[in-house]
Amino acid sequence: MLARQRQALILDRVREIGAVRVADLSRELEVSDMTVRRDLEILHERGLLEKVHGGATTITSLAQFEPGFVAKSALMQDAKDAIAAEAARLIEPGMAIAISAGTTTFSMAARVADIPGLTIVTNSMRVAEVLFRAGRHDQTTILTGGVRTPSEALVGPFTIAQLRSIHVDLVFLGVHGMDARAGFTCPNITEAETDVVMREAGRRLVVMADSSKWGVVGIATIARLEDADVVVTDADLDPHAKVILGESVGSLVLATPASEVSARAH
Repeated sequence: MLARQRQALILDRVREIGAVRVADLSRELEVSDMTVRRDLEILHERGLLEKVHGGATTITSLAQFEPGFVAKSALMQDAKDAIAAEAARLIEPGMAIAISAGTTTFSMAARVADIPGLTIVTNSMRVAEVLFRAGRHDQTTILTGGVRTPSEALVGPFTIAQLRSIHVDLVFLGVHGMDARAGFTCPNITEAETDVVMREAGRRLVVMADSSKWGVVGIATIARLEDADVVVTDADLDPHAKVILGESVGSLVLATPASEVSARAH
C-alpha cells in the first residue's frame, strides 16, 4: 500500500470515529508503529488531524468540540487506567461518592465495584452500567435522569435538581481540559452546569485528568484549579504544569501507567 493510500485510510478512520490509536492502525495496515507515527506526523503538519499521545484525533481547537465516548475511549487508555487505580485508593468502604461522566471516570468504575458498602451517585450511563452489572448487594447505585450528551452524561435541569439534594464524601470529576487561567473546563455548557452542582455536593473534590488535557480549554469552566482537593493525572504531565498544579491544588498525584512500570523493570 502506498503512503498516500495509508494516509487516506487513516483520515477516514479519524473522521469516522473521532480518534485512532497507533497500535490499532499498525495492525490494520500491517506496518510498523514507526510508519504509522510518520504518517500521523505528515497529516498533523497538513492540519488534517491532531496528534496526541499514542494516536491522533480530529482537530479539537474549538472550545465547543466534544468527541463522543467511543472516540475519547481510544485515547490515553494506559494513562486513564493508572489514574483510575490511584483515584480508587482514595475511597474507603461505606463512603458516599459521586462520579461524573467521562472515559477516565469510567475506567475507575470496575475498581469502585470492588469496594464494599458504597453509595454511588452518577450521571454517567456507562459508569452506572458497570456498577449495576457487578451486582453487589452492599452497594447502592443512583443514576440521575436527564438529557444525554455525546459523552453519555445525563445533564440538564432534572439532573441538577437531583444533585442539589445530596451530600457526598468525595466527588470524582472527569474534565475536558485544565488550564492555569481557565481552570477545569468542559465543551458542553449544560454538562458544565451539571458538573458544578455535582462538585458542590461533595466534601472533597477529586479531579481525574490525563496529561493531554493540560492547556486544553473548553467553553465553560467547572472549577478553578484551587477548588480541587486532589488532582490525579499521569507522570507525563508537562513539568511547568506540575509546578502550577502543585502550587494550586490540595494534592497532586502522578500515576505511572503499567506499561511504563513494566518497561522500567526490564
